[in-house]
Amino acid sequence: MDSSIASRARRVVLFFAVTLAIITYVDRVCISQAAPAIQEELGLTKIQMGYAFTAFGWAYALFEIPGGWLGDRIGPRRVLMRVVTMWSFFTVATGWAWNLVSLVVCRFFFGMGEAGCFPNITKAFTHWFPAIERVKAQGILWLSARWGGAFTPLLVGWMLASGDTKMEGLGLHYRWVFLIFGLLGVVWAITFFRWFRDYPRDHPAVNTAELAEIGDTAHTGDHKMPWARLLASRTVWMLWAQYFFMSYAWYFYITWFPTFLKEQFPDLGDLQRALLACVPLSFGGLGSLAAGMCSGSLDRWFGSSARTRRFLGVFGMGIAGIMLVISMQFHSPVAAILCIGLASFANDLAMPGAWGACMEVGGHHTGALSGSMNMMGNAGGALAPMVVPFILAATNNNWNANIGCFAVAYFLGAICWIFINSDERIHD
Repeated sequence: MDSSIASRARRVVLFFAVTLAIITYVDRVCISQAAPAIQEELGLTKIQMGYAFTAFGWAYALFEIPGGWLGDRIGPRRVLMRVVTMWSFFTVATGWAWNLVSLVVCRFFFGMGEAGCFPNITKAFTHWFPAIERVKAQGILWLSARWGGAFTPLLVGWMLASGDTKMEGLGLHYRWVFLIFGLLGVVWAITFFRWFRDYPRDHPAVNTAELAEIGDTAHTGDHKMPWARLLASRTVWMLWAQYFFMSYAWYFYITWFPTFLKEQFPDLGDLQRALLACVPLSFGGLGSLAAGMCSGSLDRWFGSSARTRRFLGVFGMGIAGIMLVISMQFHSPVAAILCIGLASFANDLAMPGAWGACMEVGGHHTGALSGSMNMMGNAGGALAPMVVPFILAATNNNWNANIGCFAVAYFLGAICWIFINSDERIHD
């Protein structure tokens, strides 16, 4: 290879990140589409199904910091291979759950595995991408994650549907759907572990010209959790809080949204509901891409990346709350879901900046900081699926009461972004 022309091995790293993001969200969103069939076969109520949803969320939250810290300590290569294999096994096991307890246990261990995903991808990005490319890489990553989740309802609906419904499909039992998706993760883990190296300097496909473009990204120093610095930082607290509020609202799209469509708009056919279920995450993916692509221009306009992230955070989450409020005014399913889709788009304007802030503020503690932020976010995400059925029970199945709560969460997240300064550093 001509060493004067930079190799592009980091594009392969981005490809692995993108494909894993898709697999992650396919595995995660699959259960929301299969939930009615699971409830019927296992004889579960909405509140009991909420236990299964929230088991994933709490496990995902609790193991974010250990997963991120482990990536800081032993590198993302070994961590990702292990956690992807683990959650793929429990994806398959979900389909073979025989009662509520076994379903909750499978979803808990599934969440434990997935907790190590995005902190370690973010850690890999700090090693493989120069600072100027990281937010764009995060934008592409979250576009892929959202679109993977967006088209899962349609894919799963087609796989589950049989000829005796309004939608033609394969007519598979949901167990086989979980088996197929779990095997995809195992294939990814084996392929990734064979190719990837924690540092670009150790990879034979990276030449000196590409190393010069990436720069010295090898972080040295103590990898113990910097609890004192984390707890003393207002920026860290606000990153935690905004992600809690964002995730509380956003988890609606991947848990109860198909049920909301079925109950709020009962005249819709199976195919119509499956198509509308794609809207929030597909719009969200576009928001992530837009944020990643425009961040460079906004940096030049505002004078710093910290101001860009603050603007996108306040604007994005504020508009998301407004669009949810507007959605409650429509009785037309298309108009209401379009507004919810625009809320998801605005939500994701803040996403790449939040993870970019973790990379800049965290330094060699990126895994720990991004893990702690994702932990707080998924605490909100774990809370929401349990709160939804209780609010429905208290309001005579009024879905607008929940939509209003999600809007308030977005407004609180927008306020948090006012106090975030990603120029701050918690590392030496």
